[in-house]
Amino acid sequence: MTAFKAYDIRGIYNKDFDKETVYKVGYHLPFLLDTDHVVVGRDVRLSSPEIHEYLIKGITDSGADVYDLGLATTPMVYFATVFLKADASVQITASHNPKEYNGLKISRKDAIPVGGESGLKDLERLCEEKEIRVCEKKGCVRDYSYVRDEYVKYLKGFVPDLSSLDISIDCSNGMSSLIVKDILPEGSIHYINDTLDGSFPNHEPNPLEEKNCRQIEKETVSNKSDIGIIYDGDADRVMFIDEKGRFIQPDYITAVLGYHYKMLGLSGNSLVDIRTSRSTTEYLESIGFPPTLWKVGHAFAKMKIRELDAVFGGELAGHYYFRRDFFNCDSGILASLLVLSVVKNLKDEGKKFSEFIDSIVRYSNTGEVNFKLEAKDACIQKILDKYLALKPRKVLDFDGYRLEFDSWWFSIRKSNTEPYLRIVLEAETKDEMEEKLGQIKDIISTFI
Repeated sequence: MTAFKAYDIRGIYNKDFDKETVYKVGYHLPFLLDTDHVVVGRDVRLSSPEIHEYLIKGITDSGADVYDLGLATTPMVYFATVFLKADASVQITASHNPKEYNGLKISRKDAIPVGGESGLKDLERLCEEKEIRVCEKKGCVRDYSYVRDEYVKYLKGFVPDLSSLDISIDCSNGMSSLIVKDILPEGSIHYINDTLDGSFPNHEPNPLEEKNCRQIEKETVSNKSDIGIIYDGDADRVMFIDEKGRFIQPDYITAVLGYHYKMLGLSGNSLVDIRTSRSTTEYLESIGFPPTLWKVGHAFAKMKIRELDAVFGGELAGHYYFRRDFFNCDSGILASLLVLSVVKNLKDEGKKFSEFIDSIVRYSNTGEVNFKLEAKDACIQKILDKYLALKPRKVLDFDGYRLEFDSWWFSIRKSNTEPYLRIVLEAETKDEMEEKLGQIKDIISTFI
């Protein structure tokens, strides 16, 4: 089943999976997680109502009950899993993917993710092999839509005094539109694309792609805002624009979160992914949050942050995790509230957000560069053969590879959700960065 991935079930609906697959997932999931109830939420994608229908049918045919949230952000489902003390939950979403995609994000008790190595492969096997026998006493569907208000109340506890700030926000026509206006106070906040629309008419709900940020960049400058914010489709990710209209590389925001927790007088471990800039890791180290580099993806990060007892964590993709504030889970809206606290503090001190970011960034970084090709493994091996021979000072090999040299480093990995080879490269100077990236591109070009 091509839709079963490392982190979740995801693909083009009615191509990579269909309602029959969804029904089987719903039926077998309660047996896999040994539960008599499953929390279910859904995003606004056009295919989500049908998936919602067949997922619920599968769950109730197994004899388990459904705690139905209705429309929900993905972090709201995590919150509901903990708030309701539920043993299992499913969010229907394809997160940032284009409108033709959809999927299922599954969690167990305490919002612990069910990924490829923690139950998803077993679920796939059950769907392929296990017979379905509809339970004589079917489960029932219970309305738990009130959890939305509880989640809003929870997040409002993190809202700083924003009276001095001007803010521009792009909801990407996604799930942040469901709640963000109820969380942030009325005032100098300018919204765009703030209606729920699963066709995503203004841009795809993926703020990592530059073209999708052009609107919010322009809005931030034209509104003379102190900061711009853009959420992805299911509101588990968020990215930021400084007052100059510049997109801020998401791993730098992990450093901003370190500043926030430092203001609160905290210290402790932090978690970052294997692609993270030295600008961020060196800054976190300097303020008392020594970082651990780890695998990309929420299913891996949420387990590692528990293991490390880390205060917070962040990824290049714009996921930010909170051990003390959000059950080790990611929430785009919570992350934005904490960043707004920093921007307010900076403004009170007469500093601009861009100035703070520029003070952190010490290296030239490519960001994540994607290459679509078939022979990914052969390409990776050829690159490794060349650069391992140069005796890097450090090699990480737990999620693709990261090779570190004195003045530069690069990471190379295959996407777990899309057909791409991904490169991140950083060097002390822009010239060196461009030179090294060009050399690697020359190798990759022989495989395209």
